[in-house]
Amino acid sequence: MACLLETPIRMSVLSEVTASSRHYVDRLFDPDPQKVLQGVIDMKNAVIGNNKQKANLIVLGAVPRLLYLLQQETSSTELKTECAVVLGSLAMGTENNVKSLLDCHIIPALLQGLLSPDLKFIEACLRCLRTIFTSPVTPEELLYTDATVIPHLMALLSRSRYTQEYICQIFSHCCKGPDHQTILFNHGAVQNIAHLLTSVSYKVRMQALKCFSVLAFENPQVSMTLVNVLVDGELLPQIFVKMLQRDKPIEMQLTSAKCLTYMCRAGAIRTDDNCIVLKTLPCLVRMCSKERLLEERVEGAETLAYLIEPDVELQRIASITDHLIAMLADYFKYPSSVSAITDIKRLDHDLKHAHELRQAAFKLYASLGANDEDIRKKIIETENMMDRIVTGLSESSVKVRLAAVRCLHSLSRSVQQLRTSFQDHAVWKPLMKVLQNAPDEILVVASSMLCNLLLEFSPSKENMAFQAEQKIKADILRSLSTEQLFRLLSDSDLNVLMKTLGLLRNLLSTRPHIDKIMSTHGKQIMQAVTLILEGEHNIEVKEQTLCILANIADGTTAKELIMTNDDILQKIKYYMGHSHVKLQLAAMFCISNLIWNEEEGSQERQDKLRDMGIVDILHKLSQSPDSNLCDKAKMALQQYLA
Repeated sequence: MACLLETPIRMSVLSEVTASSRHYVDRLFDPDPQKVLQGVIDMKNAVIGNNKQKANLIVLGAVPRLLYLLQQETSSTELKTECAVVLGSLAMGTENNVKSLLDCHIIPALLQGLLSPDLKFIEACLRCLRTIFTSPVTPEELLYTDATVIPHLMALLSRSRYTQEYICQIFSHCCKGPDHQTILFNHGAVQNIAHLLTSVSYKVRMQALKCFSVLAFENPQVSMTLVNVLVDGELLPQIFVKMLQRDKPIEMQLTSAKCLTYMCRAGAIRTDDNCIVLKTLPCLVRMCSKERLLEERVEGAETLAYLIEPDVELQRIASITDHLIAMLADYFKYPSSVSAITDIKRLDHDLKHAHELRQAAFKLYASLGANDEDIRKKIIETENMMDRIVTGLSESSVKVRLAAVRCLHSLSRSVQQLRTSFQDHAVWKPLMKVLQNAPDEILVVASSMLCNLLLEFSPSKENMAFQAEQKIKADILRSLSTEQLFRLLSDSDLNVLMKTLGLLRNLLSTRPHIDKIMSTHGKQIMQAVTLILEGEHNIEVKEQTLCILANIADGTTAKELIMTNDDILQKIKYYMGHSHVKLQLAAMFCISNLIWNEEEGSQERQDKLRDMGIVDILHKLSQSPDSNLCDKAKMALQQYLA
């Protein structure tokens, strides 16, 4: 909605706007300053809790006039303050109200107001800014546009408990990502906010705590600093631990647990520290209880999932704390047919957000089952678990689908479950549906999940390259396209390159398949192999590439592509003498497959390789201190003697 100018408004636009609303706006233009002030005060009283009245006044052009009065030097401080209060009340209406205020450039006007010496006016401006910045329609970047704003807000923190509460709330809502964290950190956020944790005001303590949780999230620099901060002689982690005790409000317990979780994940607190094992983890498990409100259960489960995700010992401890695995099953039964909720508004809210519980449960199950086979078994044996995951894969919410796929992926690391539960429920069928028109983040996890389902020991393996039929391999190459395959082989992302090399290695397995693929794609594959062996790649990449060459050397006709390529032969020779045993072994496999004397043409291949000096290298390697390398060299030499 565009900002309305102070010009007469056509009656057709305002057919439903009441005369009294127009009267409020008209009074803002009275030449008598006292009447203007009274008009603003009356407007303030009229809009409290009345969204229709707020919308009417915005349409009638009240906002530009209020902003004009707020910025006029001739306006009294009392009038400016009342204008800020009314604007704050308008902002508390609908999101469209906030958009209208933003269109009228309210933020620069309010930020300018913060330069006033009058504390009441500053507080009113901050209260309004807090309301606007906490709205989902307000871009956070508007706080950082002017470089003088953040240091000025830091300076205002000492003025009153209201400035402390509002500024901390603005910071915690507008700190999205590492760039914002760095700006706030560099302007002294930690030092300026730390002492607020001991404020007499609960609201100030709570907003300061929220600030620290967003500052520490995935930020080692902030987290390492927080560990050593002293407040009234007490270290910050100790203060956080006190704040998550059972006698504290739930909101405070949860936020303190988040602070400690984020510091732990950022490497500032050890995972075996008592404050994590004995305080933070049990607190988060308590939040998963069905006695807690829906949003508390969601936040508790998601934070716990994040805390234990990389640590198997924390996963084991969590799995046996307060029957957590069984407790999470209740997340899928909500709301039950006989709900304990008597508040109709609360029930309506929870019905709309019940999917968030399912999403949180899937996330926590995924973390719990990430490493331990016994925990995975317990999760899968939880009532109707596989059915719930299969249902989750087809939910309308993308976030629930992603969480269900992640949960399935975590459980699919179990060989036993792949052979039993996963096959019994044919999970690959809904998983294939998930892949259709799915966002990238779902595609990544679902693809990894499919890789697990299609391993050799899994009964669901019909679509995988390793030990798959020739037709399936041809389908994979055709679907992926050779152009795309070779583009992936030059990708700068190491994970992408390794996965692609792994796929190519699996495609080039079993002789008839190797010969068939190399007869149609040999030239491009040999080019790609050459480029990788010549490039600046790590040991693992080059080892995988040499293993691909070893597979090609195992082909009946494909091996000639190596024997007729002197450049490749020289590279194999070079890697036989490399300082890294892994690369020497991989190169040795190539040579062994080329000289195997039971195969046609072996004598000519042996002679050519002897002329290149390969036999001399084999003699040297037969004396290697590495027993594996020594044995392989001796075995290769026997081919020459046979």
